[in-house]
Amino acid sequence: MNKARVAVIGNGIIGETHIQNYKAINDCEIVAICDINEERLNYIGDKYDIKKRFTHIGKMLLEDDIDAVDVCLHNNLHAPVTNAVLNSGRHAYCEKPMAGAYADALSMYETAQKAGKKLHIQLALLYEDATKAAKTYIDKGYLGKLYHVRSTGFRRRGRPFVDGYATKEFVNSHTASHGALFDMGVYRMSQLLYLTGLPKLERVVGKVYQEVEVDEKRKIESGFDVEELGTGYAVYEKNMTLDVIESWAIHMGHLGQSMIAGDRGGLMFDPLSYHTLREDMQVDEKIDLGAMNYRNHTVHPENSLCDSSQQHWVNALLGRCELLPTAKIALETSLLQEGIFLSSNLGRELTADEVRSMTKSTAIEVPNIAL
Repeated sequence: MNKARVAVIGNGIIGETHIQNYKAINDCEIVAICDINEERLNYIGDKYDIKKRFTHIGKMLLEDDIDAVDVCLHNNLHAPVTNAVLNSGRHAYCEKPMAGAYADALSMYETAQKAGKKLHIQLALLYEDATKAAKTYIDKGYLGKLYHVRSTGFRRRGRPFVDGYATKEFVNSHTASHGALFDMGVYRMSQLLYLTGLPKLERVVGKVYQEVEVDEKRKIESGFDVEELGTGYAVYEKNMTLDVIESWAIHMGHLGQSMIAGDRGGLMFDPLSYHTLREDMQVDEKIDLGAMNYRNHTVHPENSLCDSSQQHWVNALLGRCELLPTAKIALETSLLQEGIFLSSNLGRELTADEVRSMTKSTAIEVPNIAL
């Protein structure tokens, strides 16, 4: 292929952002868009000069000039639509989180394997300079044996819709399944699981909350019934542990930084820094990510194939690089997330096998797939 020919399903806030990103990539062509809102569909089509427009997913998938499809829908729509794309013989890109339930994420992963097609999940932090630098430090052994990881995400009051931005579909379990842990926590948890080599989950315990005052009218209008704060603690193979706290709303000034601790050194994120001992002296190092980025685009240009999720996706479609295992990373993240919610509901610790046995699909039937 000279160009990756992409279609985008879902033309809302996220879908338009994806379209803008694709438009900035020379080797990518948006050949079709699809949305059930015809007014929005035509607005986006006119704004970005996209001729082929569909309100029916199944009809769009009959087109023969589509190489890959980008699914930008709400969480509980991801599995049925992505599976339809994969079964149509196209590669699939899906927004985060992978799905609203581990059962649905697993169905997507298995469908991609069976169809022999690429499945890519939007995990934006994997392409940040901090992640690239951290991976180099870990791979070179500067941290030694990894034993504890912390995933921290903070918003003082930033719940979708009820706090004033985005749509109500982000905050009700029918369309979103869950809240802060799935909407934002997925970024940091997936980043840390990737950096630690996707260790095998053994057991997990957690608790989720919805406690901060909220505009009652917006709460009723949206059906807001998902968590604004999620907390969890997980044990992985080789005695590695992970704790997580992710907030959409909390009465705090900050929650600290994400971090990875090893027996030889540790990393703290935002900003990235390295901490170790040398000759019995405590050493704290700042990492010049700007200089690293410059060299990655001059001296080591092969590293620029992973500048962003969509650029990496297009390069992988064109055979220029191997696709990062984002589907596997997102699947393992989904297992952790689901374990936290099930533990919160049951009030006890769960093994990974228990989580796998208890997971249930939250997917919504999509009527405009079948012909």
